[in-house]
Amino acid sequence: MASLDSVSIAILLGSVLVMAGILSSLLALRFGAPLLLVFLFVGILAGDSGPGGLRFDDVQTTYLVGSVALALILFDGGLKTRFQSIRAVLAPSAALATVGVLLTALITAPVAKYALGIGWPEALLVGAVVGSTDAAAVFLLVHSQGLRLRPRVGATLEVESGTNDPFAIFLTLMLVEFLSVGQSSAGHIALQFVRESALGVLFGAVGGWLVVFALNRISLPQGLHAPFVTTAALVIFGVAQISHASGFLAVYLAGIIIGNRPTRAHNSVVAFLDAATWLAQIVMSFCSACWSRLSEPWQPCCRLSRWRWC
Repeated sequence: MASLDSVSIAILLGSVLVMAGILSSLLALRFGAPLLLVFLFVGILAGDSGPGGLRFDDVQTTYLVGSVALALILFDGGLKTRFQSIRAVLAPSAALATVGVLLTALITAPVAKYALGIGWPEALLVGAVVGSTDAAAVFLLVHSQGLRLRPRVGATLEVESGTNDPFAIFLTLMLVEFLSVGQSSAGHIALQFVRESALGVLFGAVGGWLVVFALNRISLPQGLHAPFVTTAALVIFGVAQISHASGFLAVYLAGIIIGNRPTRAHNSVVAFLDAATWLAQIVMSFCSACWSRLSEPWQPCCRLSRWRWC
């Protein structure tokens, strides 16, 4: 009975926190505050450093929630990206998503080294972690806040924010492997990057076309098209990650393909993904703000696209 009560309390607290995040969006829209900052602030208040006092230090749950939330956010962003926009800004977006992330990491590393008193490998790791543009923030501000950007600028920002996460994650894992193993050749790094990117593109393209084919050929009951597409996006992400490909690149590309092809119930799919993305942003922000410290030591395994918590 005590275990059932604890589960019920967890459900109650979780639902209250999500409801608080949803209602706080009204306040943010009223005063023009960035919604993600409001969600983070509510999470800080609920965490063990705030008056809520909730202790959340489960590494595996944090990693799972963050991965699923970011996959849905990237898929929703890809779903709203037009092929015409990609063609016009492919070169600058690719440069910002790769060279831009690398330069940001290199610029941040000296600051982290001297401010935190750590070594160069650890400082580079800090730079890699903060080197990518937050796709959740970019898509939220561009699509929900009605920012008036020049079409080329807005398209470049969207495409870059959706494609730089795979490179930033790859760079982070490379540095983690170097810190744990102690060596990593340039050829090995280049091979891993090409392999993960190529497989990510393959899984994303094949998965996107399969979803389009299934939507147009299978007569699903009314209301199930949107859950089917959402679940299929997570399947594409999971299969890519298990195959040591870039799951984030795969799910973003799959969203682009699905969003640019005529499919059944397209409007309901977009509306459902909007709601799912909002929920993902709230939950991910809460987890990030409530997560105070790691309760267990960790180490990465040598397979770069997987983690082992020990």
